[in-house]
Amino acid sequence: MSDIKILWVDDEIDHLKAQILFLERKGYNIEAVTNGYDAIDRCQEETFDVVFLDESMPGITGLETLTKLKEINNNLPVVMITKNEAEDIMEEAIGAQITDYLIKPVNPHQILLTLKKIIDNKRLVSQKTTSDYQKEFSRIFSAIQMGGDHQDWAELYKKLIFWELELESADSEMKEVLTMQKSEANNEFSKFVEKNYRKWIQDQSNAGPTLSHRLFRDKIFPALKDDCSNFVVLIDNLRFDQWKIIQPIISSAFRFEEEDTFYSILPTSTQYSRNSIFAGMLPSDIERRHPRLWKNDIDEGGKNLHEETFLADQLEITNNQMKFSYTKVTNHYNGKQLVDNIHNLLHNKLNVIVYNFVDMLSHARTEMEVLKELASDEAAYRSITKSWFEHSPLWQALRRIENKRVNLIFTTDHGTIRVNTPSKVVGDRNTTTNLRYKHGKNLQFVKRDVLTVRKPGEVKLPRPNVSSTFIFAKDDKFFVYPNNYNHYVNYYKNTFQHGGISMEEMIVPIVRFSSK
Repeated sequence: MSDIKILWVDDEIDHLKAQILFLERKGYNIEAVTNGYDAIDRCQEETFDVVFLDESMPGITGLETLTKLKEINNNLPVVMITKNEAEDIMEEAIGAQITDYLIKPVNPHQILLTLKKIIDNKRLVSQKTTSDYQKEFSRIFSAIQMGGDHQDWAELYKKLIFWELELESADSEMKEVLTMQKSEANNEFSKFVEKNYRKWIQDQSNAGPTLSHRLFRDKIFPALKDDCSNFVVLIDNLRFDQWKIIQPIISSAFRFEEEDTFYSILPTSTQYSRNSIFAGMLPSDIERRHPRLWKNDIDEGGKNLHEETFLADQLEITNNQMKFSYTKVTNHYNGKQLVDNIHNLLHNKLNVIVYNFVDMLSHARTEMEVLKELASDEAAYRSITKSWFEHSPLWQALRRIENKRVNLIFTTDHGTIRVNTPSKVVGDRNTTTNLRYKHGKNLQFVKRDVLTVRKPGEVKLPRPNVSSTFIFAKDDKFFVYPNNYNHYVNYYKNTFQHGGISMEEMIVPIVRFSSK
């Protein structure tokens, strides 16, 4: 016998004996009452898994009963059953958060299907998803082994993210299998980048992926429209999976047009990738053109203070001069200013908004124990990102222009990866502190763990001194000095970091929406 308890409320309950008998034979426990008052009393006395509720009853209507039941237990699944097909009745019932709506006469199989959807939905979906992933496993395995070009890797990464999101409710064993497959993919992706990165930087034929410095020329300028205001929203440090979790929220107010990816340059850090995006140049070229504005890691002062100047210069160089605005949001006060000022931006052809929350969340999680608990893994990290976006000034501002004619482009500068494998490194006091990349003199490191660049000019990186070498951590490695090694391993393990080589850090989204 099933432990599922169902309350059926109908003033003509005698006419439903066949349906009730059918469900009882299927193992469900059915209790029947003939009016709303009795239904309210029973729900106060006992917990039911589902209520079938007739809409038209004497004394107190189904809708009135529904309101009372929701006051007792707001999460109680209620299925409204009615002869009345009037649209206003349906809308009122749906507005009162019914779980399903059936029109009389109902047959036993309709009722059974509804119960399956309500009670067994998660289990059935999980089973189906697990089965589908098992079928897909070998195809993904083959794709990892074959490798392919940069487009193939982007598609493979998107497929892995799809399954990661689909399997969130699956059993832990299947999620473990996916995690191992994703780790294997990152290992092969690191080899792919190590083999091709110099060629991508040096090749003028654009045979490689769109990199950070080409983002505006390849993806953004061609997508701008002349008959509306264009908004480019760059959310710092937004991974592709985090993007997928907030996409439905944006789609509720704007029309989805297209989704694409580009590759962040190395190091996958704000100082390098975002400056390159706005300047339209690689770091060493920025340093050469703007020697007073570029700062290396060891220089004092902010490293991303001149993005508006870089953007204005890129617009001029590319003959895309237009009226534009640049807004950077780094705190709640800046966010409220954006909300208050968003309508004034509609007069510009191009409006760039840089929002820094996700990057701050990533770094705060490393430092604060409470955030380590709240964002313990990828699923929790995505959940916090979604909650932030839903209640952020950024979303409030965008909702204010949803009825205006706008072209909306979302992107980021780089992603982040949860690091788990320490890799020893030794350097002098001027060696940079980043956990996923370092540059300095006389670096000692585990060669298999890194991509080494002994001549930074080959990949268009500045050379702070004559003997500077860059190293980039592969897959989920993070750099730790031998001094106090175990302490720092425990402190940084399972934190989200960026700067190195992984699909999560390098393959990032650019997505376009328009007004509905």
